[in-house]
Amino acid sequence: MAEGNYLVGVDIGSSSIKLCQLKDVRGKRTLVKFGYYPLPSQTVVDGHVMNASAIIQGLNSLWSQLKLKRKECSLAVSGHAVIIRRLALPMMTQAELAEQIPWEAEQQIPYDIKDVQIDYEVLRRRPEQGQMDVLLVAAKKEEINDAAQVAREAKLKPAVVDVDAFTVQNAFEVNYGLPREGNVALINIGAGLTTVNILSGGIPAFTRSIVNGGNAITEEIQKRLGISWEEAEVYKTHAAGGQLDARAVVPAEVPQIIRQAVEQLSAEILRSLDFYLATSGEREIGRIYLSGGTANIPEMAVALERRAKAPVEPLDPFRDIAVDPKEVNTEQLNLHRAQVCVAIGLALRKDREKV
Repeated sequence: MAEGNYLVGVDIGSSSIKLCQLKDVRGKRTLVKFGYYPLPSQTVVDGHVMNASAIIQGLNSLWSQLKLKRKECSLAVSGHAVIIRRLALPMMTQAELAEQIPWEAEQQIPYDIKDVQIDYEVLRRRPEQGQMDVLLVAAKKEEINDAAQVAREAKLKPAVVDVDAFTVQNAFEVNYGLPREGNVALINIGAGLTTVNILSGGIPAFTRSIVNGGNAITEEIQKRLGISWEEAEVYKTHAAGGQLDARAVVPAEVPQIIRQAVEQLSAEILRSLDFYLATSGEREIGRIYLSGGTANIPEMAVALERRAKAPVEPLDPFRDIAVDPKEVNTEQLNLHRAQVCVAIGLALRKDREKV
């Protein structure tokens, strides 16, 4: 188990910043701080920071509002800036693997090796076959540096930069445990990005980012009704169970527009699941866990369950993590419950662990 103190998990997404801080209270992981700060449109696009000042303002606001003293935080990178590959290599020692990885990375990564930060982990050794499965992860240094620099300009101390797909896996593992058999898909559908992480026997087997998400639904409402982005977002949020001004009326066409947009997004996700099954030789996905703001739209789970022919359920980030009601605004937390999986996964990281 990692030692040290929990870092403040900061998820800077396409549409908002989510912040979580955990503490061990009487032997139980407990959420003691939660914050949510909406960001202007186009602040983050496909994982790229486009409006640093808006993020800095949001971080300063959250630290002030929540009276946070701890500055050490963990961040996530995502999108096409991250390349994840699962490799089957001959059995070798750790020293031999360390020498082999740079060569493997050059073959697998479509970027100049000097421009990426590389990490790897041995997933499984198969001595009877003389092989080992290795997870290779590369992230563009520019994206890592941009995320860290924004945090530093907000007077924070970034200690860990993780990959968003694996932060969702962290949250899933702590709350559900890792299944030893079968295939489970963890699908996080954010505003501008969807990540798919398939676990086979509890080990990452397939990871993919899709540059599509809830913003596509908002855009479709906006285009079809000829209204502003803000109005379209309100209608979509209302469909997902959010609050609507009592004076506002949702046009009759909105539910149908949402269903059509959800069908398109679910079809794109299904192509990733089908690709995994076709290339892995596996027969089925046993269960799908949904997270991210777009998971709140009921039609999303219905469409995926029908297409994938697998049970779909929301990933509950607090299934086995307690919430301190004296420190956390539980009403606000429940409103954004589906959106905090990445932030919880980041908040599980500690300041004294192998990064």
